[in-house]
Amino acid sequence: MDVNSSISLLSNIHSITADFLTERLKNKGFPEFASSHGNILFQLSVNEKMTMGDLAEKINRDKSTTTVLVRKLEAEGFITGEPDPSDKRSRIIYLADKGKQFNSIAQELSKELLDTFYKDFSDTEKEKFFKSLLKIKKNFSQCTQR
Repeated sequence: MDVNSSISLLSNIHSITADFLTERLKNKGFPEFASSHGNILFQLSVNEKMTMGDLAEKINRDKSTTTVLVRKLEAEGFITGEPDPSDKRSRIIYLADKGKQFNSIAQELSKELLDTFYKDFSDTEKEKFFKSLLKIKKNFSQCTQR
């Protein structure tokens, strides 16, 4: 392995961490989710309520894809929605109790994931690594539009 394998390595780490979370969520009685489903539930825990457009922007998906993801979560009882009083064509999405429960467990698992991820890293190494990831994101953000 060399530095030219970085993207492959990132992809592998992404896959391993997704498997880590999927297995632990399954052990807690939650179904397997696409990462976008978890991201929607996370965004709603941070923002409490969101329009479909705002949610699509936050999860970096188009509105039609977001609608499909939201419908699945709604059908499973994780979120609920209602018409936006200021725009009847739009919906406001909220976490249901099941979504709040999921986020509580996901928060615990996130801590476990980060503890594993950064095992044997110094605080300085963590900071440098995070700044490097932000730089990579910025590099790609400048050449792509979503």
